[in-house]
Amino acid sequence: MVFVKEEIEENTSEAEPWKIKYEEPETCRIKHEEQGEFTEELSEDEKNHHQVKTGENPLSCSQTKLNVFQKRGAKKSSASTQCGKRLTNKYNLDVHMIEKPHTCDQCGRSYTQKRSLVIHMRVHTGEKPFTCNQCGKTFTYLSSLKVHMKIHTGEKPYKCSHCDQRFNQSAHLKSHERIHTGEKPHTCDQCGMNFARKGTFLTHMRVHTGEKRFTCDQCGKSFARKGILMIHMRVHTVEKLYICYQCGKSLKSKYSLKLHMGVHTGEKPHTCDQCGKNFARKGILKTHMRAHTGEKRFACDQCGKSFARKGILMTHIRVHTGEKPFTCDQCGKSFSRKGILMTHMKVHTGEKLYICCQCGKSLKSKFSLKLHMRVHES
Repeated sequence: MVFVKEEIEENTSEAEPWKIKYEEPETCRIKHEEQGEFTEELSEDEKNHHQVKTGENPLSCSQTKLNVFQKRGAKKSSASTQCGKRLTNKYNLDVHMIEKPHTCDQCGRSYTQKRSLVIHMRVHTGEKPFTCNQCGKTFTYLSSLKVHMKIHTGEKPYKCSHCDQRFNQSAHLKSHERIHTGEKPHTCDQCGMNFARKGTFLTHMRVHTGEKRFTCDQCGKSFARKGILMIHMRVHTVEKLYICYQCGKSLKSKYSLKLHMGVHTGEKPHTCDQCGKNFARKGILKTHMRAHTGEKRFACDQCGKSFARKGILMTHIRVHTGEKPFTCDQCGKSFSRKGILMTHMKVHTGEKLYICCQCGKSLKSKFSLKLHMRVHES
C-alpha cells in the first residue's frame, strides 16, 4: 500500500511541472500570431491544454479548431495610428508604418530605399538603360528586357488550358483565357460596357472624356488612339504599303485593302433588316439605317439644319463659307462639290451619259434628263 501511495504522490508532483513546460509552446504560438503566420492544424499541446486547463470533456477536432481560430481572429485586425487604415495583422501593419523618406518631386510617390526612387525616376526622364543585343530596342526596366528576349528565343512557357496557344507572359495568357471564359472584369461607369482587357477599357474611356493624346507633328491633328495616328501619318508621307494583287492599286492600310477587295469579289456581307439591301461595309450599313430611323445627328451650327451624314454637313457648310475647292482645269471655274465639277467637265468633253429611254436622246446630266422626261409625261 505504501508503494502505491508513493507512486500517486510522485505522479501528483509531476503534474505541476508539466503545466509549466506547456508555457513554451504557448509563447511560441503568440509569437507566430504577431507575425501573421497561422497554421490550420493545432499542435498536440494545444489539444491537451484545452482538456487539462478546463477539466471539460474533450471537444471534437473541428470544435477545438473553431475556438482557437476565434481567439486568433480577435487579434488579427490592426489599425494604423497615422492614417487609420486597417490591416490584417501586426506584420502588415509594421510594413505599412515603415518610413518612406525618399519622395519623387514629380508625382509625390514615396519609397523606402533611394535605389527604388532612382528606378522610378526613369518614368519621368524617359531613360531606358537596358538594350536588347538582338534588335537594339531599349527598356526602362531589366525585367521588361528579360520578357522581351523571349520574342527572339521563341520561348513561350505559358500554355492556355483551353486551347494549344502559348504565350511568353503570364499576363497575356490570363487576358487570352477570358476569350474562353467570357469574363469581362472592366466595366465603364459611363455607359455600362464591359471589357476583357484593361487597355481596351482605358482606350474606350477616351470616348467619354474626349481625350486625344496622340498628335500629328505635321498638321497638329489629334487622335484618341496611336494606331489611327500611324495610319494618318501616311497622308503626309504618301506611304502605301498594301497593294491589290487583282488590279495593282496601292492602299494605305490593311483594312483599306480588305474593303477594296470587295470591289473585285462583289461581296456584300452586311444586310439591312428593314429593306434587305446589301452593303460591302458595316459603316455604310450603319449610315443607311438612318434612312429608316430618320436620325439626323449632324447639325449645322450656322443655320441649325440637320443631316444624316457628316460628309453632307461638311458640303453644306460651304454654302455659308463660300468655299469652292473643286476647280476646272479647262476654264478655271470653281465648284463647292466634286459631283458638280464632274458634270461640268462634260461641257468640255462633249460627253453625254444620260440617255432617255423613251426617245434615245443623250443629255449631259441627270438633272437635264429629269427635266427632259417632262416632255414625254405631258
